[in-house]
Amino acid sequence: MRVSQFFISTLKEAPTEAELISHKLMLRAGIIKRLGSGLYTWMPLGLRVLRKIENIVREEMNKSGAIELLMPAVQPAEIWHETGRWEVFGPQMLKIKDRHEHDFCFGPTHEEVITDIARREIKSYRQLPLNFYQIQTKFRDEIRPRFGVMRSREFIMQDAYSFHTDSTSLDQTYQLMFDAYNKIFSRIGLNFRAVSADPGAIGGSRSHEFHVLADSGEDAIAFCPDSDYAANIELAEALPLSKSPQTPAPTNSMQKIVTPNKKTCQEVANFLNVPLEETVKTLAVMANDKFFLLLLRGDHQLNELKVNKIPFLAGFQLATEQQILEKTGTVPGFIGPVGLDDCLIVDKAVMEMKNFVCGANEKDYHLTNVNFDRDIKTPDHVLDIRNVVSGDLSPDGKGQLEICRGIEIGHIFQLGNKYSKDMKANYLNESGQSKPMEMGCYGIGVSRIVAAAIEQHHDAQGIIFPLAIAPFQLVIVPIGLKKNAQVKAEVEKLYQEFSTANIEALLDDRDERPGVMFADMELIGIPHRIVVSERGLKAGNIEYRGRRDEESQAVPLADIVTFITSKLCTN
Repeated sequence: MRVSQFFISTLKEAPTEAELISHKLMLRAGIIKRLGSGLYTWMPLGLRVLRKIENIVREEMNKSGAIELLMPAVQPAEIWHETGRWEVFGPQMLKIKDRHEHDFCFGPTHEEVITDIARREIKSYRQLPLNFYQIQTKFRDEIRPRFGVMRSREFIMQDAYSFHTDSTSLDQTYQLMFDAYNKIFSRIGLNFRAVSADPGAIGGSRSHEFHVLADSGEDAIAFCPDSDYAANIELAEALPLSKSPQTPAPTNSMQKIVTPNKKTCQEVANFLNVPLEETVKTLAVMANDKFFLLLLRGDHQLNELKVNKIPFLAGFQLATEQQILEKTGTVPGFIGPVGLDDCLIVDKAVMEMKNFVCGANEKDYHLTNVNFDRDIKTPDHVLDIRNVVSGDLSPDGKGQLEICRGIEIGHIFQLGNKYSKDMKANYLNESGQSKPMEMGCYGIGVSRIVAAAIEQHHDAQGIIFPLAIAPFQLVIVPIGLKKNAQVKAEVEKLYQEFSTANIEALLDDRDERPGVMFADMELIGIPHRIVVSERGLKAGNIEYRGRRDEESQAVPLADIVTFITSKLCTN
């Protein structure tokens, strides 16, 4: 491709609204152009990257036995009412009406549509298992679209849905998809981890997320560097801090200390000159019209997902100041478990503490040297209700956890029969009995991968695309193309040779200064560059530089095609 016959639109500076480095570089490189809030046009360069990702996804999905189809983007409300998700899905769903005042939505996901297909087309166990997939545009009305295509309202997604006679068959396809996704992300050139995750609004049981590791990631991931264990921090189990946990015996007398206006654990720890991990925070919550006290170590954070999974705390909310005052006689910031008879739920880490600091249930006072058994009633429940932290024991028993940030690019679920039961998607088994199909769901954020790859692969000059998804494999930069006949002749010859060798070469035939051409091509992130100049040709050489190389090197003109071919084979 010649630049003169293509379209490249680069910027020296990113628009002020761009925050993440990927957003800035995608706008500067002309990969995307903003249309409106969370809406972007994929420009020719960006579309080439998208198509390469789609091709990799399609190849691996086909190898796994999945069958491609394409479902409507606009969906009727009726099928969403069948599953009860028309209201439950929330304001993220863009709802529209047609000229007849019938309700539709712009599909945020396609479980209902594919289940409707299954109930119409699949009748017998002999037709199962089946796995359908599509690569298609989705729309979710994000309350605050940001970070470019990382959290946009319209995005491109590969979503797959499998149907089975039983959980054993579902397990087999789930593993196939797990393996296929690992191959896809490896081929793209991403540094990623597969982590155990919560199914969330999609529903179902078993679930894994695939995260690109990047400091800009929105999700925290707990992983063990000595094993394969990895989980979203919301799901990671917090084991007791000791391998043989037990409640320590008291060693000091409890004392009441004045702590004027010191409400947070950090403020109290600083005031009393004690480590934060020797304080205990007491959180008051309401659930099912009942009052509960949750105890956490001062340096730990409440895991709301874990708490919501406790049956009697499902849907909990923090108690209001008035509710706290009525139950404890004090205001938030000074609550403590001593002397209270309310239902007490204690995190496992707190049960290993002794002589700790907590609220005294009196404004401007805290208690020191507090201990279980002696000062506090026996807890009603001792549970894991906190986020794990770096240094916690790994749940697989093979080391300690570390915490990193991740960008979610894929998610797979075992849905079970959640949707098939609601929509009566049944099949006849070997005995002629009607049974609901078991389902799996598998999704990849195709457009998000572009941004995630840039977050991992960039430098001060711009993007460094992995070879597999780069818009072009090679750029040819001629010096004096329109002034030197020899340069022009050699450039045209090389361009044809690369084309014949099926090497995707971009010829920068603009009448621009070398510095401008170099800067643009580094910004765009093309992995390999050759420079053809009069001086180089007189020496019989072509100047080569890989996008990650610090220095250029001279390659004999006669060897350059073979040299580039070998570079492409080893990347």
